[in-house]
Amino acid sequence: MFRVWLFIYFGVFIWSLINPKDLFTWFLEVTPAMIAFVILAFTYKRFKLTPLVYTLILIHCIILMVGGHFTYAQVPAFDFIKEFFNQDRNNYDKLGHFAQGFIPAMVAREIIIRKSIITIEVWRNFFIICFCLGFSAFYELVEWWVAIFSGDGADDFLGTQGYIWDTQSDMAWALIGSILALILLRNYHNIQLTKLKGK
Repeated sequence: MFRVWLFIYFGVFIWSLINPKDLFTWFLEVTPAMIAFVILAFTYKRFKLTPLVYTLILIHCIILMVGGHFTYAQVPAFDFIKEFFNQDRNNYDKLGHFAQGFIPAMVAREIIIRKSIITIEVWRNFFIICFCLGFSAFYELVEWWVAIFSGDGADDFLGTQGYIWDTQSDMAWALIGSILALILLRNYHNIQLTKLKGK
């Protein structure tokens, strides 16, 4: 799995870097994926994650790289969806923010369970959802700071497309993603955690 993960990661990474719409926007969007790779590389031997979480992280990285290549407001597949459903905007950024809740929720769940940080499930789920909301809010602050320091160059990074409630809806999608992850993947994740513990 490790080699396949690397092959897909670097394949999409290289593709996303070839003639992106805007190199500055590409850098801003793909930086979290590069940070994730460095962290995973340093922790792979000391703290291996479950295959589920590694796969989810890879999916999140791909979402970031696609958004970086086209910009979130101009991903072709979501332009088609926009036209087909007669939507006002390209909503690829909402997929990104959904993933921003869905995937960190499972990463946080794995670390919390394996490190026995919170043993009561209700409180653990509450903390994970709060963590994902906090992470989403922090990312919105980062976007704001980039916009202040970059001026017009941050328009593609922000991807608001004239939607005045973009920040709030971004955080709402992260909230939905975190809740759905905990509901849909809980049992499968528990099975993988048990297998990992048995090795």
